[in-house]
Amino acid sequence: MNPRRIAALGLASLLAAGVCAGQERPLPAPHVKAKLICHDCHQKEKPTTAAVPDEACMVCHGDYPAMKALTKDAKPNPHAAPQVPPHEPYPCTDCHRQHRPPVVKCLECHEGKFTFKIK
Repeated sequence: MNPRRIAALGLASLLAAGVCAGQERPLPAPHVKAKLICHDCHQKEKPTTAAVPDEACMVCHGDYPAMKALTKDAKPNPHAAPQVPPHEPYPCTDCHRQHRPPVVKCLECHEGKFTFKIK
């Protein structure tokens, strides 16, 4: 078999498993199940950075008001941060880091005030 074809098949199987070059961990199962590829989120064919615009997340997950409504029962609601400095909406990837463990950005300043389980 042609070496280029073998390499292409290997890359295709990694993508199907949710693994891209430079990742620290594979994509979460829902993203793999949705058959997302790197370009879907990074909006580049061969992303070399973790930069993902919020608009890419919002295609599937909805905008800030939609996320606020989805998490309305969380106390406090992490998607309803006060809209005064420094509490402006954080980029989605500040908390939801797909190739690394998630973090709760709010706890950087409000440590021990509440707990969240990020999905």
